Amino acid sequence: MSMKVSDHVLERLRDWGVEHVFGYPGDGINGLLAAWGRADDNPRFIQARHEEMCAFEAVGYAKFSGRAGVCAATSGPGAIHLLNGLYDAKLDHVPVVAVVGQTDRSAMGSSYQQEVDLLSLYKDVASDYAEMVTVPAQLPNVIDRAMRTALARRTATAVVIPADVQELDYEPPEHAFKMVPSSLGMPHYAPVPAEDDLTRAAEVLNSGRKAAVLIGQGARGARREVMAVADRLGAGVAKALLGKDALDDDLPYVTGAIGLLGTRPSYELMRDCDTLLVIGSSFPYTQFLPEFGQARAVQIDIDPHMVGMRYPFEVNLVGDARATLTRLLPLLKGNRDKGWRRKIEKDTARWWEVMQRRAAVDADPVNPEYVVHALDDLLPDDVVLAADSGSAANWYARHLRLRGAMRGSLSGTLATMGPGVPYVIGAKFAHGDRPAIALVGDGAMQMNGMAELITVAKYWQEWSDPRLVVAVLNNQDLNQVTWEMRAMSGAPQFLPSQSIPDVAYADFARLIGLHGLRIEKPADVRDAWETALCSDRPCVLDFVTDPAVPPIPPHADLGQIEAAATAVLKGDSDRTAMIRQGLRAKVQEFLPGGKSGRSGRRGT
Repeated sequence: MSMKVSDHVLERLRDWGVEHVFGYPGDGINGLLAAWGRADDNPRFIQARHEEMCAFEAVGYAKFSGRAGVCAATSGPGAIHLLNGLYDAKLDHVPVVAVVGQTDRSAMGSSYQQEVDLLSLYKDVASDYAEMVTVPAQLPNVIDRAMRTALARRTATAVVIPADVQELDYEPPEHAFKMVPSSLGMPHYAPVPAEDDLTRAAEVLNSGRKAAVLIGQGARGARREVMAVADRLGAGVAKALLGKDALDDDLPYVTGAIGLLGTRPSYELMRDCDTLLVIGSSFPYTQFLPEFGQARAVQIDIDPHMVGMRYPFEVNLVGDARATLTRLLPLLKGNRDKGWRRKIEKDTARWWEVMQRRAAVDADPVNPEYVVHALDDLLPDDVVLAADSGSAANWYARHLRLRGAMRGSLSGTLATMGPGVPYVIGAKFAHGDRPAIALVGDGAMQMNGMAELITVAKYWQEWSDPRLVVAVLNNQDLNQVTWEMRAMSGAPQFLPSQSIPDVAYADFARLIGLHGLRIEKPADVRDAWETALCSDRPCVLDFVTDPAVPPIPPHADLGQIEAAATAVLKGDSDRTAMIRQGLRAKVQEFLPGGKSGRSGRRGT
């Protein structure tokens, strides 16, 4: 039998080392599905419940494996459904390739059923590479360029293959005019800046006495080098959320997350520093960086397109983080003033004490901060974590200390709802021998997570380590938006938009063959985590939590407090509990255990 285009597509993906394709069927890719049958399901077709979940699972796979994720969908609505996950890949700089179907070439331009101009649709999300295959000889070049571009530029790419083209006999490109042969492979490379630029950067960093370092996911492969530079400069290190697993949280000078979901030590580190080194991060919130003119600053990023943004950097170094820091380190002088580092370490230690006290505050029925704080010292050494967008991301950022081989991620720049569960599904296909945990709100669970539990039920017995824990913070409120309305708009909670139904998440898990527990008492929280982490199958933990526990920002300025108070005066439906929990949480920052005076008042 002759090889068809669809057969060659799968063969080329195998040649690239692709082992899994996260997809959902449809007649626009019937040719590819038939080829999968002929190929004995190699690469493996992983069936999600929705095309958006296919894309999110490919993103999770890519984030936690370091390899390209691949997703597949049919023409029209299937291709449209992929978009949100592909934008998540693009904005978080993750390599994902989408293979999508299209109507037959003979029907194009006729307003045919499920006909969508996919190249126009994908022009932005796959701006680095999106191509439609119209003749067999375009292959393998189109597949190769999609894979290579996704890996080299850490982005989403797309290959559109009309249904009739999938069924054509494959004809390779010839040695002829306007034929384009291709080759496999994406070699590893580690670019470094010029020596003059390194010298200039060292001059800037050596000029200060109060150094701050901000790292993102681009620093993940440079853990030892970041530590060495921080020690040489006597610096504190703050982390963008995508870089939470790039450096151990139990190092005394690591101040934790930065930004609205960040920590007070990170806020004060940026507020008081005189020099700043940013490594592998495009953290977008300028208001959380030093005041303009306050700090001399240097940036390191592997992508020249991403340097020079967010802050008036004096020197922009384009290069691999590890290779660049290795060359920069010998040029840095040691900081003889140890007081700055001692203050950072003292403030950071006190912050963790404050977090422990906030987690211990009574709530009705369970404090969500306690739910996540109780997990911290139970985390397996090789755990893979995902947090969904919303208030769950606050507690993930502030209460979990990642260290060693632990991995964690969330939707950083897009901050979309719903990727928590599909992220960890993708992670389990990358690391079936590691436990995985998803922290999700009940809104995200209802939006995407519940249906994707069916995917977990379909595949979990193939994983060598069956542990996948989905922890639902069930407060029957779209809590993050509720608090944003209060703090930023001074508006009361709008129940028609914010209130969501109570769902028996644990019962649903048990119904489809998983384990599930509903937790309504603080005394049962730790036991529930221990049970789930020892379970012989995936487990859903339904924590019934108090929506009145406020995600107070690290700077908690008077304007936001006044806006929240205004919401109460306008008749917020939850105003009594909101006041009670807000005061209880805030007062923890003034309790004994450190220098509470200055650092406590400056934030308000």
